[in-house]
Amino acid sequence: MDKQLDLQDFNVGTDLALEAKEIAEGSAGSPIHGIQSETTEEDGITITRLHVQNEQGARAIGKMEGHYITIEVPGLRSGDTGLQDLVATQFAKHFEAFLERLSIPKTAKALIVGLGNWNVTPDALGPIVVENVMVTRHFFELMPDQVAPGYRPVSAIAPGVLGITGIESSEIVHGIVEKSRPDVIIAIDALASRSLERVNTTIQIADTGIHPGSGIGNKRKGLTQHILGVPVIAIGVPTVVYASTIVNNTLELMGNHFSSQSTGAAGQIMGLVHQMEENERLQLVREVLGPLGHDLLVTPKEIDEFIEDIANIIASGLNASLHEAVDTDNVAAYTH
Repeated sequence: MDKQLDLQDFNVGTDLALEAKEIAEGSAGSPIHGIQSETTEEDGITITRLHVQNEQGARAIGKMEGHYITIEVPGLRSGDTGLQDLVATQFAKHFEAFLERLSIPKTAKALIVGLGNWNVTPDALGPIVVENVMVTRHFFELMPDQVAPGYRPVSAIAPGVLGITGIESSEIVHGIVEKSRPDVIIAIDALASRSLERVNTTIQIADTGIHPGSGIGNKRKGLTQHILGVPVIAIGVPTVVYASTIVNNTLELMGNHFSSQSTGAAGQIMGLVHQMEENERLQLVREVLGPLGHDLLVTPKEIDEFIEDIANIIASGLNASLHEAVDTDNVAAYTH
């Protein structure tokens, strides 16, 4: 059997299927067999629908077969509450479409799993979302005759991380699944990106489940339908980027700057580095920083505010998509 492609071999450090596709396509943007992609843009929101159709496509980008939606909103960093409401509405609509694609009934029981370490801000996305979603399962268990129409049983858990609990998150979730028997699991986790522009401005939805820590080379047992026996929809936001990625991007920007001066200075100042392909240059940077222990995971200094904003967007979008009683076209009341 052919060896499964692992993006860690290329040291790209990304959890985003869109970025994996961009890497596989290269600078020429050559189409990849087995990958179907469509991109639309509206009101400052770029939405890319990516379908990994077969094993060939999965091997090409190192991601599982399935559907991925990436919502990119560079303007989120401005703190515009109106834009946040718009993103929450878009997220709710696309997440609802995922539920329909998986044939999840509107009355199906949902378990929301907020992965991550609540003591580390860039990794606290999942736990913060759990704090803000509407949990209703206990009402259906204790007083089913008093639950208003338009709601479904929703439970939520933030299982913590292995270093705190001593238990794999997937083992905790597996036990909860056996007892509560949800019809669908929604797993939320912080991701790693290879693009500074996508950090804290991008949301990925996937029906392939999730593998905590994969983007930072710390692979844990996954939360997938194969492991848990229940459909798993993964939601992620990149909150960190490698220092080597920042250095690599800086070298590229410097080369482009000197090239634009039309003085021939790029070759003189940047030397061979300017002529290298992006992945080759990134590999070189990591070979230099790695042994020194300087290839750190970096997050913006405004991460405290960003993480709260994006968590509220996801929580309000989930509330709207999971409960018919919540207006999908107007989730502002559930965002702040």
